[in-house]
Amino acid sequence: MEKCILKFCRIVDSLWLKKEDAPSQEYIELCKEISKEIGALIGFEGRYRWIVFLPSKTCEGVPVLNRYYGVFENGKIKVRGVEARRRDTPNFIREAQLEMIKALSKAKNAEEFKKTFPHALDVLKKYAKELAQKTVQAEDLLITKQLSIDPRDYAHNVFQAIAAMQLMKEGIEISAGQNVRYLITDAENRRIDRRVRAAELIDNRTRYDVKKYLELLLSAGANILGPFGYNVEKLRDLVIRNEKQVALN
Repeated sequence: MEKCILKFCRIVDSLWLKKEDAPSQEYIELCKEISKEIGALIGFEGRYRWIVFLPSKTCEGVPVLNRYYGVFENGKIKVRGVEARRRDTPNFIREAQLEMIKALSKAKNAEEFKKTFPHALDVLKKYAKELAQKTVQAEDLLITKQLSIDPRDYAHNVFQAIAAMQLMKEGIEISAGQNVRYLITDAENRRIDRRVRAAELIDNRTRYDVKKYLELLLSAGANILGPFGYNVEKLRDLVIRNEKQVALN
């Protein structure tokens, strides 16, 4: 196994502290002392009921401080570094992930947290069923990507380049730096131009790739529950293979 080299880095906008039964006022006073010492204002954001730091994408099993989700004492949810925060995530996937976290947020503490897993899985099943029954609107499945180079200069047939070329064939000017929106229609199709459809060219005959969007949904779910043993394969077993009504065609 390739060794993972850890590098220390500063998280310039946050400081995480943990002290058993420490009241909020104690943290507020500490912020005042730090601010006075360093000459910069340090604010107290709040106390969490619980928080989950997600693993690094490059160092398996190593949690990082800029990928997490948690719930403040007042019930407010905070999320960073997951699909729901990314601009290119389809609304459908974003809403599914946020609803999963909302289900988990019912836990008042870390001890209750794992008891909410069945509720989060029910959310995932509900969204998977909607995909399989093809009741999701195309608009909610659109993916937005920025073109880093001219569409004709891509070395590989990435989806955003395919969609951009479709638009160019229709006489629409497209250049590097622009955003392109598209629907995945048949990700593995041998005919490259049939793999996706640019948003502007979608009509009532356009169909989305159920299997591909299920993969995106399960990946988003695994991103949330992965630290607790729920990888994509396990979620596939729980959400899809055990649900006879879910069909992939």
